[in-house]
Amino acid sequence: MKTEATPKMTVLHAPVGVRSIISSLVAFFIVASSVTFLLDRGQEAQVQMAVEHGRQEMQVKVEAGLQEPAMRGTTDAGDADEEECNWSRGRWVYDNMSRPLYSGLKCAFIFPEVACDKYGRKDVMYQHWRWQPHGCDLPRFDATKLLEKLRNKRLVFVGDSVNRNQWVSLVCMVEASIPDDRHKTRIFNGSLISFKALEYNATIDFYWSPLLVESNSDNPIIHRVEYRIIRADRIEKHASVWRDADIIVFNSYLWWRKQKDDMRMKVMYGSFEDGDARLDEMEMIDGFEIALKKLTEWLGENIDKNKTRIFFAGSSPTHSWASNWGGEDSNKCLNETEPIYKIGYKAATTDYSLMAKAKSYFKTLEPKGIHVQILNITELSDYRKDGHPTVFRRQFVPLTKEQIANPASYADCTHWCLPGVPDVWNEFLYGYLMYK
Repeated sequence: MKTEATPKMTVLHAPVGVRSIISSLVAFFIVASSVTFLLDRGQEAQVQMAVEHGRQEMQVKVEAGLQEPAMRGTTDAGDADEEECNWSRGRWVYDNMSRPLYSGLKCAFIFPEVACDKYGRKDVMYQHWRWQPHGCDLPRFDATKLLEKLRNKRLVFVGDSVNRNQWVSLVCMVEASIPDDRHKTRIFNGSLISFKALEYNATIDFYWSPLLVESNSDNPIIHRVEYRIIRADRIEKHASVWRDADIIVFNSYLWWRKQKDDMRMKVMYGSFEDGDARLDEMEMIDGFEIALKKLTEWLGENIDKNKTRIFFAGSSPTHSWASNWGGEDSNKCLNETEPIYKIGYKAATTDYSLMAKAKSYFKTLEPKGIHVQILNITELSDYRKDGHPTVFRRQFVPLTKEQIANPASYADCTHWCLPGVPDVWNEFLYGYLMYK
């Protein structure tokens, strides 16, 4: 990134003397202060003009009051080989030229809980933000190249509704490059949803397994969010679905978070059939470790390291507590239209401990030559308080009069509007698959 050159100033030499030196210094600081003031005022005016006009005439990048051209184009390979460049650290840049990557209204495979513009959201600024890492560029997403990479292969997203959110995003990102509807299909089969690009024999699946191991929440439609039981030693029913995958993207955080302070996880050992069933109760994070341990054991015993690539997505933050960014908690993320601009912002309610646990377990696979790549999308998503559906989504249960009177009470501040934030998660995935 080029830095702005410091404005040069011509100084007239005066006779050497204390009074002359002092006079020159005073004049210099007056001129320098005036230049700085004018520059700051000019930048503020440009940023404000962009906000008021929906940023349709320019791209704005805000960081501590600085503005520089936003259209710093991504490259085909980006800086994928530069290990010192961290894709996860950067800023959101408003870009109404290259974003969005697809139309949510035209994507036939979009789900109604994330199709925000279809369900009444009028401000579409959330679709035009591009993630710009510090000091490098993300590889430019190319749907055709990705489909070629996936030719005769199977990519499976395994996890919860946030992972399904990412799956929908990727399907919309690639299906736009297949104009003939006869060459693409989507099939629902219980917990498995399968998208296929027929010309490439490429499959992109989503499999519902929110707690990784078998649980009482394995039905994608019928489950109780607050009452959760996992089976500590049972994973094969799920694993048999992803066993033949060439690429697996796991995500499992949302269901391990506490909905209430006293919420705990129930863990079942043994089976009712064998008469040795036992039910223990423990903290949510301890249940998470049990599931990670079982998953890691299965991967170590069953994964062909020469065939299958494994990813584990980072924790997707929620924005239900507006006080984190200076708002009113009663509003949640309702009516938010711009990201948080403070670089390095981390919400007090964003839990990084689960991701740290996952990393520690996956490291135990390294001696076996099995590498699990973490898609570290937590910080960049934390900035995007504006990216959630809130009330602009299909409501599967009729709203009560109380909810209608208080929209924030049912605002969805967990999932993500599409096009939107998960598109960047998939740009990370694309970069790793194509160049790392």
